[in-house]
Amino acid sequence: MKGDRAIYCVALLMTVICQVMRLIEPSIIRTITDTYIVGEEAAENLRTGADGLIMLIVAMIGFTLLRCVIQYSANMGYEHASQGIIYRVRKVLFDNIEKQDAAFYDRHRTGDVMTVVTGDLEMVRHSIAWIIKTTLECILLYTVTMIYFFTMDWLMALCMMALTPFILIVTKSFRNVVGPFYVELREKLSAMNTRAEENISGNRVVKAFANEETEIVKFDVCNKAYNEANKKAAFTWLKFFPALEITAQSLSVVCLLFGGLFVAWGRLTFGEYAAFSGLIWTLSNPMRTLGNIVNDYQRFTASANKLIELYYGRPFIVDREDAEDVPGRLEGRIEFRNVSFGYGSADVLHDISFTVEPGETVAIMGATGSGKTSLVNLIPRIYDVSSGEVLVDGHNVRNMKLKQLRSGIGIATQDVLLYSDTIEGNISFGDPDMPEEDVERYAKAADADSFITHTPDGYDTIIGERGVGLSGGQKQRISLARALAVKPSILILDDTTSAVDLETERNIQNALKELDYPCTKIMIAQRVTTARNADKIIVLKDGTIAEMGTHDELIHRDGYYREVYELQK
Repeated sequence: MKGDRAIYCVALLMTVICQVMRLIEPSIIRTITDTYIVGEEAAENLRTGADGLIMLIVAMIGFTLLRCVIQYSANMGYEHASQGIIYRVRKVLFDNIEKQDAAFYDRHRTGDVMTVVTGDLEMVRHSIAWIIKTTLECILLYTVTMIYFFTMDWLMALCMMALTPFILIVTKSFRNVVGPFYVELREKLSAMNTRAEENISGNRVVKAFANEETEIVKFDVCNKAYNEANKKAAFTWLKFFPALEITAQSLSVVCLLFGGLFVAWGRLTFGEYAAFSGLIWTLSNPMRTLGNIVNDYQRFTASANKLIELYYGRPFIVDREDAEDVPGRLEGRIEFRNVSFGYGSADVLHDISFTVEPGETVAIMGATGSGKTSLVNLIPRIYDVSSGEVLVDGHNVRNMKLKQLRSGIGIATQDVLLYSDTIEGNISFGDPDMPEEDVERYAKAADADSFITHTPDGYDTIIGERGVGLSGGQKQRISLARALAVKPSILILDDTTSAVDLETERNIQNALKELDYPCTKIMIAQRVTTARNADKIIVLKDGTIAEMGTHDELIHRDGYYREVYELQK
């Protein structure tokens, strides 16, 4: 609430003042009734003191208008504070999400995270702007009214309080029953959002397999589950609502019955009865509203638990307190020492050891699932090793500052993610201030300039979400240009040329040899044409190094590389 605490506290104070002022009108009515309408000297007072009656009526109108102004100002304060709070919380949440490591995204579904930063945050805003305010109003109204009642007649006040224990019992029972329903409701909403997000982002796959009807049915299942959970929670509230409503309405009966008897017995004046009658709503309304407050509070609790989990979530891969400061440009020497790695209990790499000298080109090959991508992900610490060490320029990457390490590494993946931005904006992603001529130079190095210049607006052409409208090869070439543009000391290419033709691949390979800065290249390859000119070829099998050598050395051995060579030559 930093920055909005003062406004929020002033709004709370206004609410207190506003609720206390609600007693002024019944008090004035009480005075008017006993002094000018039914009192023993009412006629004389009305004849001789009409100006006093007019003043009381003007005061009642004035206090009513003042109370409306204060209430309106308080509501503006609540809204301003709640919007400011949610802006800051959403900013912190997004900052935290951006800093999370890959393991976080392995555990959390996209739809779940989206639900937290949208619907769950809105529920928190609602609680700040309405639940807290309404709770304070109900407590103040009930407390101040009962104090006022006791100042008039303690016995009548006790009669009006008689139903309160029943209300509390019903409310507590409702809270215990409905709580788990809103936890379930929150999970069903998250599942539905996840299903929608996956289908929207994967619409091309759905259409390619003509699977629209199947996906519609799957979404309908999630939608129906959310609908049923919503109805379950709503109907639970409706089961308890009649008891609360009947109890609240029964106050009128109590006031009429006991108030009438006390007036008949002379215990109450007509003015006091009018005050009791006029303030019934200040007791019945909190009783009636209490169920809504509990209902919304349970929804808030379900949302807040998810929000807190994300708010306080911390990445495992962070800078150590004693992290080494490695200023300047990296040389690009890479060493794996007895590295093993796994996802949870699933082992992926076992006892991997090799060295790459600065400026060398290393190709990594192997069957699907052999651990190629996992291996290169250990260099920029997308994941951390389970055992062993990965060293860059002689420094254990776990002891280096992440920003210094990753700023010296360029990565182009096979599964390309392009942003809804211009082509130039995507290529200069790593350096938004990059000159246009540099953007064009690295686009040419990735053999992308030829198709970019034929797009409607050239480098200013807006790319659709995730690169829609571009071919797989075009997206890969823009991704490669983006990686080259940061002038990395280490360039990691994860099968980046798999979707381009052989001529384009040859042009890219020639351009990579002529880069205007020193660079160590690690290439995951499926084609021999990609790997044959590498200084070293590493073949992985079942998470271990099965072969290592140059192209000429490996084609003379019986192994995976020779088999691939024979198939592709």
